Amino acid sequence: MASTDKPAVVSESAPKSEAGPPEAEAVAAPTKFAFNYSLVDVALRILLFAAALSSVVVMVTSKQTEVVPVPGLPGVMLPFQAKFNHSPALIYFVAALSVTGLYSIITTLASLSVVLKPVYSKAFLLAFAFLDVVFVGIVASATGAAGGVAYIGLKGNSHVRWNKICNVYDKFCRYNASSIALALFAAVLLVLLSMMSTFTLYKKIRD
Repeated sequence: MASTDKPAVVSESAPKSEAGPPEAEAVAAPTKFAFNYSLVDVALRILLFAAALSSVVVMVTSKQTEVVPVPGLPGVMLPFQAKFNHSPALIYFVAALSVTGLYSIITTLASLSVVLKPVYSKAFLLAFAFLDVVFVGIVASATGAAGGVAYIGLKGNSHVRWNKICNVYDKFCRYNASSIALALFAAVLLVLLSMMSTFTLYKKIRD
């Protein structure tokens, strides 16, 4: 008698799920470049110190002695020295840039402390924002005062009979011009520092 058992029907294999093509390597999310304001602040303050110190040194060493005619005594020639301390405006200039140099040392150390321990960064940034503006005014006023004296020395003033002296004391005038240019650079640095401190403080408060 034939066996009624049917051979087991081999079930069709389940359709293989079409695996998608292997994904390409995951593209890393673009990392934001973290701009380190504190290190830039330190660098600018070191540059400010160099500019202020150079300006003071150049102005203090700008003395020159020349033999010139004595006013009111025709034919009489005597040696006269031109120095920065003969002008109150130039004395103020040297004092203002010296204080600015000291300020730059103190704030450089404070800015370094912010880099090492940023816990007090907001307080320091607020102080920097205020003090930098104050020193912008000091350096700008000193530069303007010294520039006014230098212009009189270069051009004179025929209306009040002030004679120019740069045709005689040429070295003294060149040194003065270089010192004033360095002071102007220091003023620009202080403006940048003030703007950067304010912007960084704003970002910290907003975040």
